[in-house]
Amino acid sequence: MQVWRSLADAPSVAVPAVVTIGNFDGVHRGHQAVLERMVADARARGQVALAITFDPHPKAVHDPAHPPELITGIEDRLERLEATGLDGVLVVEYTLEFAQLTPHDFVNEYLVKGLGAATVVIGHDTKFGRGNAGDVETMRGLGLSLGFEVEVVADAGVTALSGRRWSSTWVRELLDAGDLPGAAEVLGREHRLRGCIVGGDKIGRVIGFPTANIDVSAGMIPRHGVYAGWLTVVDPGGNDLATALVGDRMPAAVSLGHNYTVGGTDLRVEAFVIDREGLDIYGAEVTLDLVQWRRPMLDFGSIEALTEALTEDVAWCESVLNPH
Repeated sequence: MQVWRSLADAPSVAVPAVVTIGNFDGVHRGHQAVLERMVADARARGQVALAITFDPHPKAVHDPAHPPELITGIEDRLERLEATGLDGVLVVEYTLEFAQLTPHDFVNEYLVKGLGAATVVIGHDTKFGRGNAGDVETMRGLGLSLGFEVEVVADAGVTALSGRRWSSTWVRELLDAGDLPGAAEVLGREHRLRGCIVGGDKIGRVIGFPTANIDVSAGMIPRHGVYAGWLTVVDPGGNDLATALVGDRMPAAVSLGHNYTVGGTDLRVEAFVIDREGLDIYGAEVTLDLVQWRRPMLDFGSIEALTEALTEDVAWCESVLNPH
């Protein structure tokens, strides 16, 4: 999949394109259903399937004091969009200046001239252009005047049991509740955090549980507590040991929250990689795929009681991640 970070980077499209627009936060199963169907239709027509997404999120630009907590960062969003089979994604830098484009100018400049749209796929509640003035009927009118077809898709995907629509809102509810298997069901994959390994207070090393401290840069922080998860080095950041581990999915016991027993007041995300001694990966960028919540963060009253609890936590995490 090609990724263009600006309209100027996007090459002239040699064949007509089917284009869709969205924030696609989480790229959950509803998004996947629409995009996969769009890709299949494009293939059948001999066309390419493209998407436009925005970074940062529009709400973060219009109300910077209250930015939305995104389920996924842009890199993971692009990775998951690629998995749907899209041929290309244009990442539009969302600015106040961009937000002033009229519906006509946005569609003409970005969809028609920029990406060669022969068909535009949108949801029934899509809004676009200055002040969100554009809607489905606006798009249909622009299609007639600018020469492209418009396909309006219904809300995609409901669960077989509850009948609830797949949505980013549902994912956030599940993450807030610590229901990681439920979130994975809606997302179609484990929930992911991403960040760099930074120095910590090294208390874990002293008590026999050295942890990798992760400065999270992307991914929604779920309910605080202890989790079973998988840590993967994606960029070694010049660390030779980390270079040898790139792509290796390592089982981990994850502590996410405040370390009350040692008087911690800051949010910490720490991963103890199971059965890996001497793991020095400072400076590396990692992903952390969370599988299951075990317990809340607690004050155990002493280092000895904390050590005993961590021993039990690690054994539980190992049984969850390697049940056989």
